[in-house]
Amino acid sequence: MGRARKSKTSKRDKYASFGDMADEAEEDADLPKDEAGRRKIKRQYGELLGIRIEKLRGRILNRERINKTIEGIYFICASCMKVCHSLDDGFTEDPANQNNLCGPCAKAQAAATNAAAAAKESGASSSRRSTRPRKRAAAS
Repeated sequence: MGRARKSKTSKRDKYASFGDMADEAEEDADLPKDEAGRRKIKRQYGELLGIRIEKLRGRILNRERINKTIEGIYFICASCMKVCHSLDDGFTEDPANQNNLCGPCAKAQAAATNAAAAAKESGASSSRRSTRPRKRAAAS
């Protein structure tokens, strides 16, 4: 009996990820080197964490010292559940480290809060007027 031949597709599948990395590198070619590096790290965090992103949402993943005065923070936004970096996406820190938000989500949340407060205030002031009894002028 002869040996069964291996198909060549298994070798191609083994190295298929190198082609994907080349495509990602071409996408980031127009960005500055540091920003392209942060995008790559964010993608790697997303792939590494997978379904655990939902469990870790709102938490800080890593802090890095960019220079003596600037600190970069990788975190998962509690609202949109994306891996974000403080320099690229903004950062609204929660003291309990459970509800950290990226810049766009923090702005959206603040706008929604302000709109709800304005609606509540306008609804409360109009309801006060309608429930008050009016005094009649005394005829003399």
